[in-house]
Amino acid sequence: QVQLVESGGGLVQAGGSLRLSCAASGRTFSSSGMGWFRHAPGKEREIVAAISWNGGSAYYADSVKGRFSISRDNAKKLVYLQMNSLKPEDTAVYYCAASRASYYYTDHHGYSYWGQGTQVTVSS
Repeated sequence: QVQLVESGGGLVQAGGSLRLSCAASGRTFSSSGMGWFRHAPGKEREIVAAISWNGGSAYYADSVKGRFSISRDNAKKLVYLQMNSLKPEDTAVYYCAASRASYYYTDHHGYSYWGQGTQVTVSS
């Protein structure tokens, strides 16, 4: 069992930066692939970034490549999403998710545990 709590969301102007954090509890975190998803009103939930259990492999959606960076600290049971050069279209609720597998998935069906989400709003 893994419990996830996101933080770090807020209101930022276009071009600004935010860092989201996901605090995990549970013994299996360090062996779990992790993902960040977002859900904007009127749109489907989409993956933003994902990372393997040891941070050795990561995935980014095309829309955020070069702007966002995912990382993890297994000792602290934290996953981060550094978001730079934010755009209004990045506005969404951002969710942290944990997989039962050590690798990551790019589809939400691969994740068994979800946080409650944190709102990110980017003004133009």
